[in-house]
Amino acid sequence: MKVSDPIKISYRTLSASKLRFFLTVLGVVIGVASVILVMAIGASAQKLVLSQIENVGSNLVAVLPGASEEKGPPASALGVVTTSLTYDDLKALRERKNVPHLSVIAGYVTGTVTIEFQSTSFESSFQGVSPDLIQIENMRVASGRFFFPEEETDLSRVIVLGYKQAERLFANRNPIGEVVTLKNIPFKVIGVLEERGSAAFSNPDTLVYVPLATAQKLLVGINYLNFVRAKIDDPLNIERSIVDMNLLLRKRHDIKDAEESDFSIRSTAAALDILTTITDVLKYFLLAIASISLLVGGVGIMNSMLISVSQRVREVGLRKAVGAQKIHIIIQFLIEASFITIVGGIIGILFGVLIAYFASIILVKFGYDWQFIIPLSSLFIGFFVAFFIGIIFGLYPAIKASRISPMEALRYE
Repeated sequence: MKVSDPIKISYRTLSASKLRFFLTVLGVVIGVASVILVMAIGASAQKLVLSQIENVGSNLVAVLPGASEEKGPPASALGVVTTSLTYDDLKALRERKNVPHLSVIAGYVTGTVTIEFQSTSFESSFQGVSPDLIQIENMRVASGRFFFPEEETDLSRVIVLGYKQAERLFANRNPIGEVVTLKNIPFKVIGVLEERGSAAFSNPDTLVYVPLATAQKLLVGINYLNFVRAKIDDPLNIERSIVDMNLLLRKRHDIKDAEESDFSIRSTAAALDILTTITDVLKYFLLAIASISLLVGGVGIMNSMLISVSQRVREVGLRKAVGAQKIHIIIQFLIEASFITIVGGIIGILFGVLIAYFASIILVKFGYDWQFIIPLSSLFIGFFVAFFIGIIFGLYPAIKASRISPMEALRYE
């Protein structure tokens, strides 16, 4: 028997039942496309999440209120309100003798408020911050200025606008010197930030900024901080600085046992490790779900091949009568099953890549810094898994066909 003979027979057989062939291939296409799409979007989403952290710098350390496990999120990240971090803690951390390698540090208070200017009014997220914010988050002022050091604590009613918020309020008008209202309190606009885009899960362009104490006392009515962010002079000094910060805050909070700490300190590197682990788990979990559709496609292949076996009893019996061995019949049916999955795999890969590409275009238009990423491994996984699905689910029908006897074929009607 020539090598080309089973291929020719497979082509003729599949061509004779085009609708069944199309529906069977469609199941494989959906399965493979799902795998490609999940892996592509998972890789792009992971890149987006990690780049949000990387964009703020590799030498940052965050102090958050509330205890946490070493590799778990702090309580504040889970929405639990904790008041253990105060402005006095910020001042103590700022003293160079306490944390020698700390360059700059800023306290943060966050919230939402209605901002008004003449007939324009809308809800906006705000941050009450220290003047060192622009150094920590690598921001630039497009016009005007940022806060002076003394404005951090003297309840100054001044405000700096993110780029998009300035556009919403003033359109083409120069906002510097204008007065806007927050909670019926007038604030003088002293600066507008340059357009930047999203960073660290927030978008500075859509925020407004007021001095730290002003936000605490006038806008929120609290005496604690939501979090503190500090920049270390060198990434090599991060671990040492975290130790210094831990010792200082435990001493200030009268905590003798480290396990009873009412605060958490995280570096950018640690956050990247945690997020990489979390996103990897989510990515492979979604991949496992998408793979179920491949199994469904495999069941479709088995069903189609069993129908084919029942319709070709005479053909198989006749081939065996003229000398075909069991292995020849098995190979014949496995080639047919593999042909279906190879065709479905190639089409599925193309569809998966196209859908991922169009999804990336849409997400970019919505303002996300989304990158179109197709992991090379996903293409190999999609193709070879589809191929092996064909072999595995085609094996039983092939074996069943090989057991047909010539006598049974003669009796078959």
